[in-house]
Amino acid sequence: MWDPKKYLDFADHRARPFFELVARIDAEKPRRVVDLGCGPGNLTGVLAERWPDAQLDALDSSPEMVKEAQERGINARVLDVNDWEPDAETDVVVSNAVLQWVPNHLTLLAEWLTALPAGAWFAMQVPGNFDAPSHREIRALATEARWQGKLGEIALRSADAVSGPADYATVLAVGDTEVDVWETTYLQRLSGPDPVLEWVTGTALRPLRAALDDEDWREFRTELAPRLRVAYPARSDGTTWFPFRRIFAVAHKPSA
Repeated sequence: MWDPKKYLDFADHRARPFFELVARIDAEKPRRVVDLGCGPGNLTGVLAERWPDAQLDALDSSPEMVKEAQERGINARVLDVNDWEPDAETDVVVSNAVLQWVPNHLTLLAEWLTALPAGAWFAMQVPGNFDAPSHREIRALATEARWQGKLGEIALRSADAVSGPADYATVLAVGDTEVDVWETTYLQRLSGPDPVLEWVTGTALRPLRAALDDEDWREFRTELAPRLRVAYPARSDGTTWFPFRRIFAVAHKPSA
């Protein structure tokens, strides 16, 4: 279960990769624009403003996120990305911080790029931090005897949850498709008590939260907090540096 409010606690930090991704899309008058994994819809409106004449499809697998997007005036609907297929008028697809949750997404990318019409743009961004201290500490705690029986394999997403830049470039380079792939590590300055814990609570810890009752969830966070403080020590001014790697890819199919 997604918590839109918790996800938006760091809205500015989460939005920056979206804007840098969309800036690389040079579509002028797309017929249909798809926000594939729209989340709470706080960024979907940016797509509507940029391409006001396009049909905008906002899709997400989380009913909670879709409800939040609808309350923002976005015509969003619930749909798993595994069940989505582009149609003949899908000229722009944006998938921002979604595909890391989809184990078979390389296969889907190949299918989507083949199915997209001539001249279409596909833009994606995924976090590349699954081997960062934050995620290593989560996996280490979750596999301890105290928690393993309750969490099983839920927390064990490792670095292979996403592929490398070269893998995405290879999959997206269908025929004469132009591909632009890059990565960026943001050094994010977080504030407040246990800011890294609060950050991962809105994303990486979501499956664990769903598997634990309220008391166990409080205990798990209590045990995780000091580990993250050591991995990401606070500075003298109380803020914390949080390196966050992101992988971007934009593909543009040739016009007919």
